Amino acid sequence: MAADPKTAYVYVQTHDAALSGWVEKKRPDGNYGSGNRSPQPYDRGSVDGPGPYHGFAAPIKDAGGRTIGSAPCQKPPWGRLWAVNANTGEIAWQVPLGLNEALPPGKQNAGATGSAGPIVTAGGLVFIGATTDSRFRAFDSRSGKELWVTKLERNVNANPITYRGKNGKQYVAAIATDSVVVFALP
Repeated sequence: MAADPKTAYVYVQTHDAALSGWVEKKRPDGNYGSGNRSPQPYDRGSVDGPGPYHGFAAPIKDAGGRTIGSAPCQKPPWGRLWAVNANTGEIAWQVPLGLNEALPPGKQNAGATGSAGPIVTAGGLVFIGATTDSRFRAFDSRSGKELWVTKLERNVNANPITYRGKNGKQYVAAIATDSVVVFALP
């Protein structure tokens, strides 16, 4: 989540993909990602057993019948970026956030799930990379229009930051799995 005091907008990334899970008392035989070494007495449980939540997805098949991906069972968009007016509670705008490239052309802009949030700059740009399509995007903070997008080698999995370098230029940086990506603003 990011907030802009000039517009009074709060920017939020959401995703609509059903997950079924709960918190349960840790079992000695459970595989919880970090193994049984975790000191926590509770961890996640799901219909698949201990560990990650179970997602509900349908396979996507190409013309030859091969499975080339999957998609949530709900109606898209599955990921969105929202601007909400903090003074009124009204939705200023919302746009699908993310592509599903396994879908046919013309239907790929269905939104994608992700785990990070946006940042907003004083210059009116919202940056976000919180999708599973390995894209990093810039939006106009007032209209929601996508102004710039680039494909990275990996997914961004943390909120971006912005800073001013010694040279006076403004930069936006984000962590993309095991890399740091940095872009200079014009």
